[in-house]
Amino acid sequence: MTENDVLATLDRFAAAERTADTETLDGLLTADFVGIGPLGFVLTKEQWLDRYRSGSLVPSAFDLVDVSVRRYGGTAVATAVQKQEMTYHGHPANGEFRAVLVLSEVDSGWALVHCQVSGPLGPPPSRPPNFSAAQSQATS
Repeated sequence: MTENDVLATLDRFAAAERTADTETLDGLLTADFVGIGPLGFVLTKEQWLDRYRSGSLVPSAFDLVDVSVRRYGGTAVATAVQKQEMTYHGHPANGEFRAVLVLSEVDSGWALVHCQVSGPLGPPPSRPPNFSAAQSQATS
């Protein structure tokens, strides 16, 4: 299977997330799938799906952009920017996040084993926090 197959799987994942399509997501996620959200919470496959099934998480937009894929035999690691517009329990959950998705080859193609989201994204800092002007001059 090719990198294009991985990208097609990620497109199906994004479309399913965008439409809360739990049937498609159920087929795309492995039984032992783990999702880690931007605040560090960890979700099993069932918990991931239940966010949509319960109506707690309501998407209106979801895209993966700037996707890059690295292959390691039957494993693929994708890095992307996740752009979303959603509500969680009626509160906005919009933003751009960095996402790392790990996929594994299975009989039917590719399946997601892991997804970790961090952010929200912002511009990189111009210098480390607590970096004083004196330190800046000393390193110049």
